[in-house]
Amino acid sequence: MDGVIYHGNRVLPGVAEFIQWLQDEEKEFLFLTNNSGYTPRELQQKLARLGLDVSEDHFYTSALATAAFLREQAPGCSVFAIGEAGLLNALYDAGITMNDVNPDYVVVGEGRAYSLDTLTKATNLVYNGAKLIGANSDVSGPVEGGIAPSCGALVAPIELATGKKAYFCGKPNPLMMRTGLRLLNCHSADAVMVGDRMDTDVISGLESGMSTVLVLSGVSTQETLNTYAYRPSVVLSGVGDIVKLAHGEL
Repeated sequence: MDGVIYHGNRVLPGVAEFIQWLQDEEKEFLFLTNNSGYTPRELQQKLARLGLDVSEDHFYTSALATAAFLREQAPGCSVFAIGEAGLLNALYDAGITMNDVNPDYVVVGEGRAYSLDTLTKATNLVYNGAKLIGANSDVSGPVEGGIAPSCGALVAPIELATGKKAYFCGKPNPLMMRTGLRLLNCHSADAVMVGDRMDTDVISGLESGMSTVLVLSGVSTQETLNTYAYRPSVVLSGVGDIVKLAHGEL
């Protein structure tokens, strides 16, 4: 969503027309976001404040993917979590408890609660045997006025200090992509992945068998596109161009 639908609290050009087109054409669609900070309801309300009418069931986050992974791998496990409401609520809803003494996992997402104290705590828990999970591997994300460190950057100090590598549950993890396709009741050959990042969106769509659209409204640029060994099916300025393409205007 960041860099595709909005930057911070600013909706991007052509987005309203794109969402209206999806609804008018009765397309099945899902927002797969690596941002673990928000719950689906918060994302729905954020879009509503931006003048976009999308129901809550159209959102699937890396926080939900992380909670689903842990519920499947270790039902009833405990975690030390660094993150916002989106991650914490997803973990609680999956029957996972919080534990800052001897947790099974240390789980890191985006969040304002990240500090040297929490970082040191997480590092020592991992050092003493807790397994390290990251909600997503994004190192940065677009915000108004520039970029902000994302989950991958926040996990990196723990990895460096302990020598342990995190397992990331969000895009481009195929588990998140398969869940998205299942929620849409859709085969990959009939699906299109739209995103602004070559290293998460395009690669995850490509490796899941989907057509891919890279929009240049977020992180990846025409210059960075040329540094990758793989290419998207289509490159567009923004999601508004999808509507123009569908109407034969491009």
